[in-house]
Amino acid sequence: MNKSVIIMDFSGIYKEEPFAYNPNFIHLDCSRLHGTDCYCDEDGARSIKQIINPYSVNGIHFIDSGDYHYVTKFWTEKIDHPFSLVLFDHHTDMQPSKWSNMLSCGGWVKDMIDGNRFLKHVYILGIPKESAAAIPEKYHDRVNVFTDELLHAHSIHQKPLSINEPLYISIDKDVLDTNSARTDWDQGIMTLDDLKGALALMLRHEKIIGIDICGECPATLSLFDMDNALAINNKANSELLELFTKQGLC
Repeated sequence: MNKSVIIMDFSGIYKEEPFAYNPNFIHLDCSRLHGTDCYCDEDGARSIKQIINPYSVNGIHFIDSGDYHYVTKFWTEKIDHPFSLVLFDHHTDMQPSKWSNMLSCGGWVKDMIDGNRFLKHVYILGIPKESAAAIPEKYHDRVNVFTDELLHAHSIHQKPLSINEPLYISIDKDVLDTNSARTDWDQGIMTLDDLKGALALMLRHEKIIGIDICGECPATLSLFDMDNALAINNKANSELLELFTKQGLC
């Protein structure tokens, strides 16, 4: 099983984060692709799939900011057996797309549920209760939600989820509070230690196929804010990577 660490750099942000300097990591330059920012058109999707084609879904994939979270859909299309998706995110990413032929960072989970025959269930952790209430009823039998309020009130790293299928885990750092990560979207209330605890529990009790992480900061910040955001995100990425390494995932 190939358990590589893959860095997919769309914005150039990983050139500013020291955790990514490891020469053993695979760096995929996605900066010249068109039709990929927030919305992914057919040409963009074709190009991304071509870039990741040689690589296994197993291992750890860093996929830049939340604007590119839809890349999870392309990685999970490599899975050829029943699985469940565990999503740490402050948003459901189940919004209908404004354009039917375009994948979006806000709607890719819905597209996965509708179109991936191997995807059995989705577990979303860290969304507000208002977002949970907005999930259409037709998805309630396949989407399980743990709101940020519920996670804050109860320890999320003491009781395993006990999921029957192998898991693909997708992490958007906007699920974290602003002391733990800096992203280009509104953020949740989970601490980095809470996230690491929940992940450690899953890694001990569940079969993990692969993991991806997004939620890097935008390039539009001021110099001072950018330096601060990069330091915070580099720390989060480094600690998550250390956890995954200890568990033999990379």
